Amino acid sequence: MSETAQTAEVGPDTASALRVRRLSYSDLPSVISIERRSFPTPWSLAMFVLELSKPSGICLAAVGPEGRLAGYLVCSRYETVWHLMNVAVDPDQRRLGIATTLINTLFEQGGGVSPYTLEVRVSNREAIAMYERFGFRSAGLRHGYYHDNGEDAVIMWYEHEAGRASALA
Repeated sequence: MSETAQTAEVGPDTASALRVRRLSYSDLPSVISIERRSFPTPWSLAMFVLELSKPSGICLAAVGPEGRLAGYLVCSRYETVWHLMNVAVDPDQRRLGIATTLINTLFEQGGGVSPYTLEVRVSNREAIAMYERFGFRSAGLRHGYYHDNGEDAVIMWYEHEAGRASALA
């Protein structure tokens, strides 16, 4: 993964620049804060440390112009498949294109060879719609996947295509 940061304009009505860079251990206090405000069953610190320690994964941080973490993405590599494990945006900064920018950066850095998969709560319609804009398609359900309430997960797959347009539009 490239160490150079990328800058992207985000949101339809904002001119603030977003910097995307590798997620680091020093980001973890902010990551945990966002994680706890984003999910009913947040990942533990140990889970993030484990993912950051994997050399084959892609872990990204979206940082606003003031240097504050706005969102993050964790994607693991399993032989021939990328598994998008976690994407979260600070609740105060949602719907500004931050998750879209992170996923577009993932696709750029992950290359165009391997497919991507993910699980998402069946009740998370906004996330499902966003993933569908990228070309992810439902491939079934994992029944009772979420332990907090037994909710099912939609399994989604994306086969990377040459010349894929971003979902930023």
